[in-house]
Amino acid sequence: MELYHGPLDIKEIFGRWLDEEAESNYGAYIPFVGTIRAEGNIEALSFDIYEPVLKSWFESWQQKAKERGAIVKMAHSIGDVPVHTSSYISAVFSPKRRVALELIDEFVEDFKANAPIWKYDVIEGKRIYAEDRSTPMDGSGLLH
Repeated sequence: MELYHGPLDIKEIFGRWLDEEAESNYGAYIPFVGTIRAEGNIEALSFDIYEPVLKSWFESWQQKAKERGAIVKMAHSIGDVPVHTSSYISAVFSPKRRVALELIDEFVEDFKANAPIWKYDVIEGKRIYAEDRSTPMDGSGLLH
């Protein structure tokens, strides 16, 4: 799991991951990239992350992937990410295509639903909590 301030350099990150796994003998590499869309009048999205819970969540996914002979990697932005740049990349490396396809779908959907990341719209330089596009975490109490 990698965290960066600002937009991600997707080519560098995924290229490095490919280099790291070049000798792994995995037959399928499937990335997923999230890019900030221009919606309404937002200039950027901004992200806060609760790192201890995200680390625990990610470690559980590494174990799930390992049980299926695969590995999962991810990177996410902290802070402001302008429209048309990327805030998220994940990838599954697997011996088999079907495992990689299933795992990337499950991982991205679970990330969206359960990762401790709070999203804000940036409009006219101000951060506004994006409650209508956020998913509350189970047991989060006052946090959304």
